[in-house]
Amino acid sequence: MTLPTVKMTEGIHVMHLFYRLDRMAWEELSPRESEAARERLEAHCAANSNASHPLLRCFANVSGKADLAFWLFHEDLAQLAQMHRDLEACFPPGSIDLVYSYFSVTELTEYQPTEDDLKARAQQEFKLAEGTPEFDAKMEELMAWKVDYEKFRLYPEMPDWEVMCFYPMLKKRQGEDNWYSLDFDTRKKLMKTHATTGRKYAGRISQLITGSTGLDDWEWGVTLMAKEVASVKDIVHEMRKDEVTARYADFGPFYINLRLEPAALWEHFGL
Repeated sequence: MTLPTVKMTEGIHVMHLFYRLDRMAWEELSPRESEAARERLEAHCAANSNASHPLLRCFANVSGKADLAFWLFHEDLAQLAQMHRDLEACFPPGSIDLVYSYFSVTELTEYQPTEDDLKARAQQEFKLAEGTPEFDAKMEELMAWKVDYEKFRLYPEMPDWEVMCFYPMLKKRQGEDNWYSLDFDTRKKLMKTHATTGRKYAGRISQLITGSTGLDDWEWGVTLMAKEVASVKDIVHEMRKDEVTARYADFGPFYINLRLEPAALWEHFGL
């Protein structure tokens, strides 16, 4: 069977998958069957180990909501679906059960900063006067950042850090707390404050926000990569104080996951 080619004009497809191990099924496997499953998963990860996509990373869930977690990237929807099925085929039948999945796509935010926004930032945040060499140098730096950031939003190269946190979220549509009834300028101003908070965590948190309106049960999937969990706790706690979150956001379940390669997963779970 030949799968159709299904690509977006820009951006890639993203999937988060969470599974629970069926311990009774694993107990019935021979050591060779378990080893063969690990070898299949290792080969599948190695075949999808690009900087951006296609990419497959595996994790151990820490909170007990699942056991195994996987993060998949592909520019082609059909190939992402195939990557998912090939992933499950790495495991013996009945040995894992899907407990949660989330599908989303990379996208540019509608509040993407314009050149005028960056000029205002150079003046207000960096206290530089337009027309000065310092202002011009800062604008060149900010414009280069804008290009890199837009590329990151569409074709991310996420750091391979120890901790991955994933949660879905949406903007409220309840009475006076209806995000979508606000005018664009008000929404953009609120989001700008939110972005300023996020920039404080550069080097501690790498954040990827993927869109899922019309694709899954929430509106965005948020993935935070960190080297330890305190950074995750700190950024979520501080961002919840911003009005855009405190008044207009709702969150789904949080999944905390430890980055482990297949061999380490087998050792961790005693498979």
